[in-house]
Amino acid sequence: MTFRQFILGLRLRTKVIVPVLIMLVLSSFATGTYLIKRQADGIRRELETAGETMIRMMAVNAETGVILESQNDLDDLFTIIQRFNVVKFGAIYSADKRVLSQTGTWAVDSVVSKKPFKTAFTDDPQHQDFYVTLYSGQQFIELNYPITTRKQKLDRELLGMTGGLDQAFNHSFEIEEIGTVKLVLSLENVNKAISEAQKTALIVTSGILLIAILVIAYVVGFVIRPVKILVNATDKISRGDLTYNVDIDIGDEIGHLAKTFNKMVDSLRQSRNEIEEYNRTLEQKIVQRTMELEEAQAQLLQSEKMSAIGQLAAGVAHELNNPLGGILGYAQIALEKIKKVDAASAAKGELTNYERYLTEIEKQARRCKNIVQNLLRFSRLPRRVEFELVDVNRVITDTATFVEHQMHMNQIDLKLELISKLPPVSGNAGQLQQVFTNLIINAMHASSPGSEILIRTQSSPALGEFGGAVEVQFIDQGCGIPKENMKKIFEPFFTTKELGKGTGLGLSVSYGIIRDHGGEIRVMSTVGKGSIFTVVIPLQKPLDEADKLSKESTTSLSEHFD
Repeated sequence: MTFRQFILGLRLRTKVIVPVLIMLVLSSFATGTYLIKRQADGIRRELETAGETMIRMMAVNAETGVILESQNDLDDLFTIIQRFNVVKFGAIYSADKRVLSQTGTWAVDSVVSKKPFKTAFTDDPQHQDFYVTLYSGQQFIELNYPITTRKQKLDRELLGMTGGLDQAFNHSFEIEEIGTVKLVLSLENVNKAISEAQKTALIVTSGILLIAILVIAYVVGFVIRPVKILVNATDKISRGDLTYNVDIDIGDEIGHLAKTFNKMVDSLRQSRNEIEEYNRTLEQKIVQRTMELEEAQAQLLQSEKMSAIGQLAAGVAHELNNPLGGILGYAQIALEKIKKVDAASAAKGELTNYERYLTEIEKQARRCKNIVQNLLRFSRLPRRVEFELVDVNRVITDTATFVEHQMHMNQIDLKLELISKLPPVSGNAGQLQQVFTNLIINAMHASSPGSEILIRTQSSPALGEFGGAVEVQFIDQGCGIPKENMKKIFEPFFTTKELGKGTGLGLSVSYGIIRDHGGEIRVMSTVGKGSIFTVVIPLQKPLDEADKLSKESTTSLSEHFD
């Protein structure tokens, strides 16, 4: 674990208090150390100043005693300074280093170190002052100062020439060192004072730190408390408890955060209630939407049927006109013959003609009936799509009946190559007829007069898990489909036909019908040569209505939540 990871893992209270305390302790320690050092230096400087003043006074007063080497006079000087308990040792030396007078004892051999220092009174580098440390650890100040006297200097030349004329030329003086004063001052009292100052400073600093810690802990606790409340609230919300609201009534940023947090919780609670309500009604909505989609799909199918019927109306009218004309003609002939000839006297040949007329009338009437029934069956809107076994060849033949006359009017030849023993498929004959009609009409619109449209059926045998299929090919010699339109031909309302010749729904509806049958529509096209539409219908039974509804519901749910 790195230091950064360790810091990030600490609690918020620790992250706030510890750095503040560290900075406070360091600043207090630095300030206390600086102040104590200043105070200690001040106390030492006072002792140094007092010692320098004392030794200068002794040097001035000892001048006569040193000149006369009067020990009594010199001892009297030490009697005065002995009143100061800081004086450890004092001595007055002659110019030749003889001790003229002293007080106290001083073991030079026990000195460990001597550190020179200068004061404002120090002006002679030959008489330095020292801080002295003994083996015992005691510390002293050693002060040395010269004893001088002013001596009059007589010049014989000046004395002989100017004597008695000008006294200023007769006198000159010089300073002569006649001895030395040494004082050793104890630093024991100074160190005690410094130690007491340090203790006092330590006590004061500790008290300040303690008070600061208490204040900081209180302030941090006051700040952290609402944060902990927010953290606890967040934990409860993460466990799904959206009934908890934060009760923090302060005017700072945390108070604003608490109000925003409560608004967020209210919004989450409302959203969850809406989701739960939506989930309760989801199944009902799925069923309702499925019914709406089925109804819309049925309307779309019917719309496309009506479009195809509109295009077939002229052809169907001509188809019905021919047999109806024959029926009418034969009926009129038979009626006239019956009126002119009695049944008893009618010849056998005439009866044969009557039988032929009536047979033709029945044949043409049945033809009209079949055309009308196929047209009604094609245009009828089934309330429920029922699948049954369907003969694809039969559906193609019935479909060709619709478009035969329209093909003849457009001078296009329609050929059928239907293999025998084609296995039946599970499907809806009406929907398959609508698909085949759309594909034939599209091929007719894409073809030019004199061309040919071929409808071919074939079957694919079962192989492994593949249960086999029936394939219906619609081959035309038309203009073909450009490459850029190949991906769009199954899109709703996409068409390249002239206005009034198509709605753009034929291929889209056909694709949906074949997909519901579990199959597919394949397209191959070459511009200028023609197109091949292959309808593949599997032989196995497609999904029933319950399976479709389950599959569509699952797809709808996944799309909704995605």
